[in-house]
Amino acid sequence: MSIHPLAGKPAPIESLINIPRLISAYYTQHPEPGNPAQAVAFGTSGHRGTSLNGSFNDDHVAAISQAIYEYRRGEGISGPLFMGMDSHGLSEPALYTAIEVFAGNGMEIHIHQNHQYTPTPVISHAILTWNASHKGVQADGVVISPSHNPPEDGGFKYNPPNGGPADTVTTKWIQNRANEIIANDMLDVRRMPLNKAMAADTTKQIDLLNPYIKDLINVVDLKAIADSGIHIGVDPLGGSGIAYWEPMAEMYGLNLEVVNKRVDPTFSFMTLDRDGKIRMDCSSPYAMASLVALKNNFDIAFGNDVDFDRHGIVTPSVGLMNPNHYLSVAIWYLFQHRPDWPAAAAVGKTLVSSSIIDRVARKIGRRLCEVPVGFKWFVPGLLDGSIGFGGEESAGASFLRKNGQTWTTDKDGIILDLLAAEILAVTGKDPGLHYQALEAELGGSFYARLDAPANAKQKAILGNLSPELVRVEMMAGEPILEKLNAATCNRAPIGGLKVVTENGWFAARPSGTEDIYKIYAESLKSAEHLTQIQKEAREIVDAALGE
Repeated sequence: MSIHPLAGKPAPIESLINIPRLISAYYTQHPEPGNPAQAVAFGTSGHRGTSLNGSFNDDHVAAISQAIYEYRRGEGISGPLFMGMDSHGLSEPALYTAIEVFAGNGMEIHIHQNHQYTPTPVISHAILTWNASHKGVQADGVVISPSHNPPEDGGFKYNPPNGGPADTVTTKWIQNRANEIIANDMLDVRRMPLNKAMAADTTKQIDLLNPYIKDLINVVDLKAIADSGIHIGVDPLGGSGIAYWEPMAEMYGLNLEVVNKRVDPTFSFMTLDRDGKIRMDCSSPYAMASLVALKNNFDIAFGNDVDFDRHGIVTPSVGLMNPNHYLSVAIWYLFQHRPDWPAAAAVGKTLVSSSIIDRVARKIGRRLCEVPVGFKWFVPGLLDGSIGFGGEESAGASFLRKNGQTWTTDKDGIILDLLAAEILAVTGKDPGLHYQALEAELGGSFYARLDAPANAKQKAILGNLSPELVRVEMMAGEPILEKLNAATCNRAPIGGLKVVTENGWFAARPSGTEDIYKIYAESLKSAEHLTQIQKEAREIVDAALGE
C-alpha cells in the first residue's frame, strides 16, 4: 500500500470526526438482524465497529452486556465485574449502556471513581488481585475500547476470571447470544435508567489507579530508574493512562515529563498514519511522528495506544523501535535480570513474530513457546509461571513479577514502557543500541506484512488450510523445512498457514474484518530475499486456494 502524502503530518481539520453525529448515531441507529455487517462479531480483541454504519450502537452494547450477565450466571461467576473505558468518543456512552444493563440484572460492578479512564492492564491487574484474596468468589471484567482504531470506532472486550482476553469458546457464546437478543427485538434485556444504576448498591466507584501504581515496584525496578535520573518523555496519545504518569512519577521520584496532556475524542493532535487516517498506533512511525521528533530531548521516551495495552519505545539511537526489535531486547534483558523467575519459564511469542526472538531464546538458554496470534494463548503460561514473557509482533506484551508470580494476563503497555527505562538505567545503553548489538551477533532481520484480496470462501479455505495442499518443496532458493497449520508450542490451530525455511518464513491468515488475507514474512538474509519470499508466498497461497 502506498504511503499517503500527509502521513506523519498533523491531522487537517477536515479529517476530524463529527462527535455529536457519532453519539447521535449510537442511540438512533439500530442493527438490522441477519445483516453480517451489523452483527455482534468478537475478533481477537472483542467486538468493534462504529455507530455511523450500525456496527457499534446502543443495541449491540446492551445485548453484549445482557449476554455477559447470562454467561457469568451459567459459569457461577459471582464476584464483582471490573469495568474500564478509554477516551474514544463512543466509549463513555457504551460504558453507561453497560452499567444500565448490569445494574438492571443486579450485578455488582466496580468502576473507577469520577468516571475516569482505565487502561486494559489495570482491569486485568484488578481482576487477578481480587481473585487472589477472595478464593471461591471470582471476579471478571470488561474493557470498553477499540484499542488503536480510528476515533469513530468503539469496542467492547470481556476478560474472564483468569484476567486475560476471553477464549474463543467464551466469545463465541457471548457473540451468538447477543445476536439472538438483537434478533428478538431486545426483549430479553433487563435495564434501569442510568441515575438509578449509578445509585444502586451494586454499583461501586473505587480507586483503580493507586493500587496499580503502588504495585508497579514489584514488576519493574523503579528504584534503579529513579536513582539514574534519566529524563523520560511520555506521550499518552490522549489515551486511558494519561492520568497515571504524573502520580507515578511523584510516587517513585521519576524524572518524567508528559509532553502531551490533551484528551480530545477527535484526536486532533495526532499526526496521520500511513494511509492518511487518524489512528493511535504507537508502533507506527507516522502516528508517533510528534514524539519521534522529540527523541533527542529525552534519554528515553514512549507512547501507548488508547487503552494502553500496547507500547511504542523511542530512543535517541534509532527513534521509534520496531516492535520485534524491542521484544527481542526485552526478552534478552529480563531473563538475565530476574533471578527469581522459574528456571523453566519459557519465552512466549506469536507465530508471526520475528525469528530473531528464537535466536535470542537460544542465546539465553530458554525454551521458546510459539503460539497462534492472540494474547489469550499466553494466559495459562503467565498464570502458572511456565511463560516468563509473552509478546506479540503488534507491540503488546506482559511478563512476570520480579518474584516469578503473575502480574497481568493481558497486555500491559505501561510496564513495557517502564522496562525500557529500566534497561537504560541499569545498563547505561538504550534498547535501540542493545538491539544493534544483538543484530551484530545474531544476524539481521528483514520483516514485513502484506495484504492480498480474498473473498469469504477463500478466507474460509485459508483458515482451515491443510499443509498437504502446499505442493512445492522449495521457497526462495531454500528447502521448505516445515508447513504448519498448528502452533508448535500448544498445537492450537493457527487459522492459516506458516511455511518455514532455514533463513526465512511466511505466514498467511485471513482477516477477521476485511476481505483480505495477511501475509507476514521474514528473511534473515536480505531485503531481496524477503521480496522473493513474499512473491512465492502469494503463489503458494493462491495455488492452495485453487486460483
